[in-house]
Amino acid sequence: MKLLSSILVASGLLVAASQAQANDCELTITGNDQMQYDKQSLSVPKSCKEVTLTLKHSGKMAKAAMGHNWVLSKASDMNDITKGVYSAGLENNYVPDSDKVIAHTKVVGGGEQTSITFSTEALSADQDYVFFCSFPGHWSVMKGDFKVTQ
Repeated sequence: MKLLSSILVASGLLVAASQAQANDCELTITGNDQMQYDKQSLSVPKSCKEVTLTLKHSGKMAKAAMGHNWVLSKASDMNDITKGVYSAGLENNYVPDSDKVIAHTKVVGGGEQTSITFSTEALSADQDYVFFCSFPGHWSVMKGDFKVTQ
């Protein structure tokens, strides 16, 4: 009976640990009609092979007027990426076709949400990453740091 109890406790701990790790690999960020994200920093442990990010738009304005997306890149690549957002246009979610873009969501309007899952295999804890909204004019205020932790 003690052995069975020990096995059940150990199994429960393993399930709880795997759920905690899975939750570490799921991120949520919210944008609003005031051109703000609710977080200025996001991080994931290197143990996450994939990350699922959910972007929610808590505002009421349509995506053509106040749309938001979420773009991840190296901090050093952000300026080059934002130079191409106007030519990319809304039909391409204001994301230029560039290998400097690590991951991005589609543009959403008020009351909408979207999710993406992306691999972290190529990300390094030693690299500086940034996330930002590439809707024209938003990236100057809607941005933050993305960290990969050991």
